[in-house]
Amino acid sequence: MPRSFEEVVLPHLDAAFNYARWLTKNDADAEDVVQDAYLRALRFFSSLRDENARAWLLTIVRNTWYGRFPRRVSSEPVANEDPDDRADASLAPRDPR
Repeated sequence: MPRSFEEVVLPHLDAAFNYARWLTKNDADAEDVVQDAYLRALRFFSSLRDENARAWLLTIVRNTWYGRFPRRVSSEPVANEDPDDRADASLAPRDPR
């Protein structure tokens, strides 16, 4: 007998939020990710093939996070430095004064 979305997926809401909070490091962003993930889960509920709804949902949470927050690149401008110069500077003896 088919089970409803509420019976299968909704019990994992806390796990989804905790995982999203761990990924985003921010409660507000985690709420957004979970909301989007639950909408996707509802939309694709028919694709759930087995009873492991938790793993299925957490995968959707992770993929939603990757979609919303692409790998962040440092926003600091990078100077045109030779990496060897930086290494040499860090190995230079320090003035004891």
